[in-house]
Amino acid sequence: MRTEQGGLRLHTIDRPKTLLSWSSGKDSAWSLHVLKTRQEVELVGLLTTVNEVHSRVAMHAVRVELLKAQAKAVGLPLWKIPIPSPCSNGEYEAAMLAAIERAKSQGISTFAFGDLFLEDIRRYREERLGETGVSPIFPIWAMPTRELAYEMVKSGLRARVTCVDPKQLSESFVGREFDEQFLADLPPNVDPCGERGEFHTFAYDGPMFQHPVPVRLGEIVKRDGFVFVDLLLSKSSKAGL
Repeated sequence: MRTEQGGLRLHTIDRPKTLLSWSSGKDSAWSLHVLKTRQEVELVGLLTTVNEVHSRVAMHAVRVELLKAQAKAVGLPLWKIPIPSPCSNGEYEAAMLAAIERAKSQGISTFAFGDLFLEDIRRYREERLGETGVSPIFPIWAMPTRELAYEMVKSGLRARVTCVDPKQLSESFVGREFDEQFLADLPPNVDPCGERGEFHTFAYDGPMFQHPVPVRLGEIVKRDGFVFVDLLLSKSSKAGL
């Protein structure tokens, strides 16, 4: 875009409007941090698929009230995409296509994802978005996950482990703080960022937040082959949601 000022012609670059795919976990939060730091795109919202039966974030099983508190804490609008439970791949893709068309109508041309190294997941996103004209970006792609995990912790990012796959990691890890001790205790076969689905997290504080999201641990349950902890929003933080 060109502008005229004082007789001089200046060149500026329009930053593409971008939605960030938001799982509520640490990788999404770190992607937000990276995108804000680079300032190469204009972040306009967080997009999250929500189980419409249970009102929880898909897979992470985080309550919607916590999701809303996160969006408020980072200062971005929340795009909730309801999906049924159970949800077929066709139903998921139809819901996402509707969200993409809505985004395009608002001038949004880019979707950001917090994927790290799973090539098949990245290829799937690229293929699906390639049919729509919306461009995918991967701000933390190929970052070494051990170094990245420790960088997250040292930066002040705070997160709780909300879900564990007991086939890959002991259920004793559910509910724990994502910190240096947690990382030190992980078995060597478990990715430090849980990229293969070993565990999932809920980020509640860090450099990407304007203020922390106060949370407390609730009931631990086993469901569908996974172990979950029900994170609860502290009562003192509910005002204004």
